[in-house]
Amino acid sequence: MRTLPLTEADRAAMLGAIGAGSIDDLFVDVPADALLPGPIPGLPFHASERAVERHMAALSARALTADDAPFFCGAGAYRHHVPASVDHLIQRGEFLTAYTPYQPEIAQGTLQVLFEFQTQVARLFGCDLANASLYDGSTACWEAIAMATRVTKRSRAVLSGGLHPHYAETAATMARFAGDSLVTLPPRAETDSDDAAVIAAIDGETAAVVVQYPDVLGRIPDLAAIAEAAHAMGALLIAVVTEPVALGLIESPGTLGADVVVGEGQALGVGLQFGGPYLGLFACSAKFVRQMPGRLCGETLDADGRRGFVLTLSTREQHIRREKATSNICTNSGLCALAFSIHLTLLGGGGLMRMAELSHARAVATARRLEAIPGVSLINRVWFNEFAVHLPRPAADVVEALAARGVLGGVPLSRLCPDRADLADVLLIAATECTDPADIAALGSALEEVLA
Repeated sequence: MRTLPLTEADRAAMLGAIGAGSIDDLFVDVPADALLPGPIPGLPFHASERAVERHMAALSARALTADDAPFFCGAGAYRHHVPASVDHLIQRGEFLTAYTPYQPEIAQGTLQVLFEFQTQVARLFGCDLANASLYDGSTACWEAIAMATRVTKRSRAVLSGGLHPHYAETAATMARFAGDSLVTLPPRAETDSDDAAVIAAIDGETAAVVVQYPDVLGRIPDLAAIAEAAHAMGALLIAVVTEPVALGLIESPGTLGADVVVGEGQALGVGLQFGGPYLGLFACSAKFVRQMPGRLCGETLDADGRRGFVLTLSTREQHIRREKATSNICTNSGLCALAFSIHLTLLGGGGLMRMAELSHARAVATARRLEAIPGVSLINRVWFNEFAVHLPRPAADVVEALAARGVLGGVPLSRLCPDRADLADVLLIAATECTDPADIAALGSALEEVLA
């Protein structure tokens, strides 16, 4: 595609039209330490297409990927087997090229796909209904907090220390501009999740309590107890699920009292994809439907009595007046939602449970192998497919040493919490049905060698 750059006169005219003195005025909200002082050193201003392809291929060849090595990384993104039929089906032309339907009732196939997706998410999460997806789990988490402030007419939210730090950071960024107050409990590398601290932080001004399930260290909080405490104070409980496969074995958050359940759908159908695009899941009680962000597809009958699908609700600023909108999200992750739905359909309830059983069994086998290594201590008492360990050395250094030996051994908690020196020795380890016994043996041997 040709690039047609602006002239200095073009830039001056545009800046004048919006009342900005310079281009730098457009970035005043970006922290100064996040801005580059000039061009990136060593990066040429232009290069031929062939030169760029060769350079990028050389960089790619240096990467050690999830398919090339024993892989134990999780922390919000999980490697599960995605059947080839998922990719085959989503690449059909009617799906791959479809965008947000501006005349929705014409796109019956798209609406039906989203209706089925909503049904699956609602059943998986134990809620009355679900929307047609959001961008990813972190933005879905913030949207749930924003919805709770509208429902309760309050502006304070309590975030568990077990919430993924990136989700908490996303919420903090949005709350800064929305004027909401967040009480974010510190993450702690302890055996039990911070249920008691969360309950103690709830007061009469709290709009929402946000708890991850399982949490970022793989612990499973007592949602029922937290829900009871939240509801006693008139607050909503928001449960965050980053690993939906876990719900093949543990009870759905909605059945435990969660008013809103959000999460990341990447684990089913989407794949790791180097960090995106991903899939935001959002479900809630029926009484909150008109405060729910995004869009909702429904089923109806046409004038001849035939089954049809409609865009039932779309309370976002793309469709209604900005001041009436519940969200400024102007699209949905439709293709990723389709991949999620196809994968879950192929699995069925029994298949999801079997995938969950295998993932849990492989995680248990991994934990038992690592417990036998001197200096390694398991933090969790219970877990699904992810757990945390204390190491005798900084986890980041250990992970680098493991990678040099051809093993992707997990995620250092310091990567998620860089300002917490007391968490530097904590390593998050995840296993799935894709984790073979040979992978577990390779991790154990490599870790013994690194810690020797």
